[in-house]
Amino acid sequence: MIYVFLANGFEEIEALTTVDVLRRAGLDVETISISDTQNVLGAHGISVQTDGLFDNMQPEKAQMLVLPGGMPGASNLDAHKKLGMLIEEFAHAKKPLAAICAAPFVLGKRDILNGCRATCYPGFEHQLKGATYTASQVEQQGNIITAKGPGAAMDFAFAIVEFFCGEKKVHELKAGMMVVG
Repeated sequence: MIYVFLANGFEEIEALTTVDVLRRAGLDVETISISDTQNVLGAHGISVQTDGLFDNMQPEKAQMLVLPGGMPGASNLDAHKKLGMLIEEFAHAKKPLAAICAAPFVLGKRDILNGCRATCYPGFEHQLKGATYTASQVEQQGNIITAKGPGAAMDFAFAIVEFFCGEKKVHELKAGMMVVG
């Protein structure tokens, strides 16, 4: 199971594009609210009903944790103590983590990006503690995928698909979705 965590103020394009592409690839994905309600309000006023709540999810089934950006969404993810502990457990176990836009700072703050190439929304690069900031649309180093922002959402999702399913699946999806490049 791939869990995509949503907090009030999340960037809708980053979260929903990622979920859509991963499901098209046949991956098991659930959106998880970190609040006490399944209704989460995005940064641009779009309300989304998540698949579940953080306290009801099954972390032992998680194959990857995905953190969409947006503000104050990324700050809200960072402030959630139980999510922070789960992220740290994943990092320690070298399990896959993915973050886009402002959300890579959540990883950087926890020394998870130390020694990695990483990218994020401009202005957050100083919070990628120990990382080499590249300003690329997407960076993958080992089990960590980071992306720059809303315009990188599709490439971010394809990087996750490639991580789990391989390059051939990405090419199939791009052809079916009429994505050029």
